[in-house]
Amino acid sequence: MRRMISFLMILILLTTAGLSAAAAEGGAAQVDLNGLTAIEMTRLMGNGINLGNTMEACNNGASFGNVTDDPSYYETLWGQPVTTAEMLQGMKEAGFDTLRLPVAWMTNATHLNQGDYTISEAYMARVQEIVDMALDAGLFVIVNDHWDGGWWGMFGSDTAETRKLAMEAYTGMWKQIAERFAAYDARLIFESANEELGARFDENSPLYCQDSVAHWLSDSERYALTNEVNQAFVNTVRACGGENGNRFLLIAGYGTNIDSTFDSRFSMPEDTAKNRLMVSVHYYDPWSYCGAESVKGATLWGKKKDFEQMLMTLSKMKKFTASGYGVVIGEYGALPAGGELKQNTAAYHQAFLDCCDALDFTSCLWDTSGLYLRKECRMVNDEIAAVYAGRNAASESGKTYDEVADSGMKSFEAVKEAAPESLVETAFEVTDDTVAAWIMFSEGSWAISYSVGDTYAPDSITPGVKATDVEVTGAGTYTVALDFTGTEKGFAENTAFCAIGIANGETVYPDYSINITEIRLNGEPIRMKGRNYTCSDDGKCTRSNLYNEWVNMAGERDRARVMHGDLTGISATVLDRNLPQMNRIETLEITFQYGPHK
Repeated sequence: MRRMISFLMILILLTTAGLSAAAAEGGAAQVDLNGLTAIEMTRLMGNGINLGNTMEACNNGASFGNVTDDPSYYETLWGQPVTTAEMLQGMKEAGFDTLRLPVAWMTNATHLNQGDYTISEAYMARVQEIVDMALDAGLFVIVNDHWDGGWWGMFGSDTAETRKLAMEAYTGMWKQIAERFAAYDARLIFESANEELGARFDENSPLYCQDSVAHWLSDSERYALTNEVNQAFVNTVRACGGENGNRFLLIAGYGTNIDSTFDSRFSMPEDTAKNRLMVSVHYYDPWSYCGAESVKGATLWGKKKDFEQMLMTLSKMKKFTASGYGVVIGEYGALPAGGELKQNTAAYHQAFLDCCDALDFTSCLWDTSGLYLRKECRMVNDEIAAVYAGRNAASESGKTYDEVADSGMKSFEAVKEAAPESLVETAFEVTDDTVAAWIMFSEGSWAISYSVGDTYAPDSITPGVKATDVEVTGAGTYTVALDFTGTEKGFAENTAFCAIGIANGETVYPDYSINITEIRLNGEPIRMKGRNYTCSDDGKCTRSNLYNEWVNMAGERDRARVMHGDLTGISATVLDRNLPQMNRIETLEITFQYGPHK
């Protein structure tokens, strides 16, 4: 029987929301959240928002690592105003129930580079002040350790002493935080990390890894260390007394990436408290839309398959709710660029929140005064305001989870069904069985892209890019091309990833290979650096990498194939990034033979 989100519970929460440690010590009655499971708690947490670029802002310049006595120096360093009670109250009134507070503890508040991880009193006091203001505004609060200057690279150091100090500092940091907030009730949640676990253990920080280069860990080693760090987090907090023995704890997933966290090598920690753990992941898919730094440079979003992909990806996290863990999407959003909102921003956020309702997740919008204007204490416009206005926990009072989930799914399905099949015109009809050849491409800065990934998506395209794709009808010679002259800047600046893809090639032509015969850059032929080869990652799309620096060629040879059978000299980076003309790619044209390999 699912718990009813009752109006009485919401009313108690709202009327006593201002309770801080001082009030607790004075004997005031606290909100009793201890009877809730982690999943039930996430329902009360409603929709959240990040206080982004604020207490995690740190100085990456020459004075990096110097601790100042004035926390406001960091708080305003990345362009945000000093946080006020009015700003946080405005968030509550806009429809948010949870504040995620990213913090750079090590870089801004300690001398870890000198071996001292004592958090400065001034910084701790300012974080506590913001926590108190948020609680007074009726918000739940999540506190974490954010990127924090790259100190997490110490975990991957070649030096045992540095690795030992990393764990010592990590547990010491959480001991100080947990003891400071020991009297705070369950509305304060600690999060073990941000995106660092696993993904950034090899990061070389000039401040913290001076004694050694990073040890390049294997994927399995990263997973094992991620699990170890998360277990140390739980053990440390639980041992710190007060409310910490039963506090809800948010466990950062592997790199907070959904696919990586879904991997069986990631495991949730053991816990002495029952049903008090949540798991945190982030969602910025597709990054070429969400993270594009220019509104005009963002790929298009809003076709039917975009909605389907969103639901399919987020649904993987049901693995955790099925095991009793709450799920928090700690960051998400179609990020504004240059003060402007991208096309379909409101629709993207509406669909995302519908998915969270349907799947029983809570979420925290990543915001740096882009959608919520802190200085004005309001949402950026009426359309965005309407998306969030009726999304708080109070609006769902009296409803069962099943009713909330059903409403979310119906809303999502209605918008999805109304979405177009495609956002661009194509030279030929594209169906699930189409065999099409195209150039997957991402610019060196990732600002310009076209249909990256093994699914052929001609409308995953930066506006202004003109693609020449071809329908493959059998063995023969084909030419595919990209023209960047119509983009905002008129060219692509080098490449971070480039490959030829043939949709459904593995299923329709399983014995065929791609043999590149010519590459033309800005109309002029260039020489390849090595020989291309053919492979497949998903068993459906045939691929030939032109520039893919993440490929381990030692392991790649087991699945590589070439038209003429000789693997000598094959490479995943046949495009030479050092060619001068690569810095200004106006057109890219590739001709290849396609046929049975021998």
